[in-house]
Amino acid sequence: MIIVSSCLLGVHAKYDGTVTNKNDLLMKYSHLGQYLPFCPEQLGGLTTPRPPVETINGTAINSMGEDVTSQFKKGAEQSLYLTEIFPIKAAILKERSPSCGVHKIYDGSFSHVVREGQGVTAAILIAKGIPVYSEEDLTEELLCKLLCQGD
Repeated sequence: MIIVSSCLLGVHAKYDGTVTNKNDLLMKYSHLGQYLPFCPEQLGGLTTPRPPVETINGTAINSMGEDVTSQFKKGAEQSLYLTEIFPIKAAILKERSPSCGVHKIYDGSFSHVVREGQGVTAAILIAKGIPVYSEEDLTEELLCKLLCQGD
């Protein structure tokens, strides 16, 4: 089983409530029933839609200037819990998300500037040894390998 950012599967979890992050390659194999969709921000108690969030020096701040770090940490902890109670082989997360960014996140200026870094949930999953990929890392070969691994 693979834990997957629910927005990549077309769930209305993206901060603005749209479904624009749906990933065709992931959808192609969704019928296999090997995905566990999740949204760490929703697991942390944030609503959808919600103001956009970026991280600055480890603090999650929304575009209205509110500190939502505790919700991001709670969502990351709940996401990690899912990997403990389900047989999760890997995670596929939304790149540039303040929770799920694997290689890149926004810089905190709310001006669409991207920097190297990891989202709160991506960092905790990686620290616990879960193989983590972004949707931008995916190839059909990699996805098939993940889906065909023995339990």
